Amino acid sequence: MQNEMRVLFLGDVVGKPGRKAVERFIKTVNADFKIINGENLAGGIGITPSVAVEMLSCGIDIITTGNHIWKKKEIVSFLMEEQRVLRPLNYPEGTPGFGYRVMHKNGKTLCVANIEGRIFMNPLLCPFRAMEELLGQIESRIPIIVDFHAEATSEKVAMGWFLDGKVAAVLGTHTHIQTADEKILPNGTGYITDAGMVGPADSVIGMDKVAVLERFITQMPQKFEVGKNDIEIQGVMVTIDSDSKKCVKIERIKEKIL
Repeated sequence: MQNEMRVLFLGDVVGKPGRKAVERFIKTVNADFKIINGENLAGGIGITPSVAVEMLSCGIDIITTGNHIWKKKEIVSFLMEEQRVLRPLNYPEGTPGFGYRVMHKNGKTLCVANIEGRIFMNPLLCPFRAMEELLGQIESRIPIIVDFHAEATSEKVAMGWFLDGKVAAVLGTHTHIQTADEKILPNGTGYITDAGMVGPADSVIGMDKVAVLERFITQMPQKFEVGKNDIEIQGVMVTIDSDSKKCVKIERIKEKIL
């Protein structure tokens, strides 16, 4: 409908199998904006300029990230120029890169913000205060999608309540395990605790299970490789009312693609 905006958001995309799945899947999807979390694009951990460009070139509008953003050193200078690849907003002042982006496409406007949690994560600035500050900078007429990259479900749920009615959607990432709690909160904010993963279901959160099991059993270092089989697309489709800027539908996506 003309007065609605459809936003595709895919959870953490893992390695080459995940990238190939994204390229195939988005060709079949009707959405005004297409977003992925890409902090695991390069070999299952981190992101490089080349894989970021690969995703942007195939039709992705924005790539969000999280705590693995700095794993590949070559990404640092790239982030200073490419505003379509975000790092978490609540890093200290002076950190390279951008924590949000306002996009204009086909007559529609959307703000995407990326924040990182602090429980069992890095000791960053407060994500709640960071979002509060951002809300004061973004025009009220612009809907906002938030990727909250966090470990603790309690912190994610709390952020959903904190931003209810202030943003169009709060979409959790990081655990690679999709939750089945998608909902629209009372004041019109779409919410899911974790959007899941684009990558091999025959794995341990994207990594080949043999090495991971060996690590758990022996506690000895192992070289992890991205899994190869049963590739799934996981994420959500968020529908936003262009007048109210509220979420009117959030649909969970979980399907095998390769």
